[in-house]
Amino acid sequence: MKINGIKDVFFDLDHTLWDFDKNSALTFDKIFKIHNVAVDLDEFLSHYEPINLNYWKLYRDEKIDKEYLRYHRLNDSFKKISFQADPTLINKLSVDYITYLSSFNYLFSDALDVLSYLQPKYQLHIITNGFQEIQESKLRNSNIYHFFKSVTDSEQVGVKKPNPKIFHHALSKVNANPETSIMIGDNMEADIQGAINFGMEAIHFNYLKTTMEHSGKQINNLNELKLFL
Repeated sequence: MKINGIKDVFFDLDHTLWDFDKNSALTFDKIFKIHNVAVDLDEFLSHYEPINLNYWKLYRDEKIDKEYLRYHRLNDSFKKISFQADPTLINKLSVDYITYLSSFNYLFSDALDVLSYLQPKYQLHIITNGFQEIQESKLRNSNIYHFFKSVTDSEQVGVKKPNPKIFHHALSKVNANPETSIMIGDNMEADIQGAINFGMEAIHFNYLKTTMEHSGKQINNLNELKLFL
């Protein structure tokens, strides 16, 4: 079951190592209190999370820009719960969300353990579609930055996963070859298919344990990476 010949291991960050949903919920709790937004947090999040994922797909596909994503994911979520939020409030919340998001730093269970296990054996890297200004803060504040030889984000490259250009950029800057590299991430389209199309191995981190029909390598918790690497 071990995958032989791998030298470089590339991780996605959000929803793979960094527990985005948990940290995001804590951030909303904080900024709603700061701005006296009287909504039921659980009800808000039940709408926000799928809306946010849909907007991220549009952003990945170059159909919307960062500012549109940040504003409309909030605006749409408030509309779903019939909360009247004026544009000024939404813009303030949008800014504060980014400001405070990296101050919460819950990782998925086993993240530190598996990174410590892999680091002596491989070169570890990050490829993320997240916003440049906060991805490094997430890595540093959660005390995992030192594990990685390189961090590649979509804003510095100008394209997002699954575009092959971001994989080419990430591998080229560390002189890695697709044949000896592997991608680990939660998103089937961006992380897994993107890497496979570029000629890399890939392992899908199905942390939600959703039923999917695909024949590729899959894990439900990070510790299962030890079965492959």
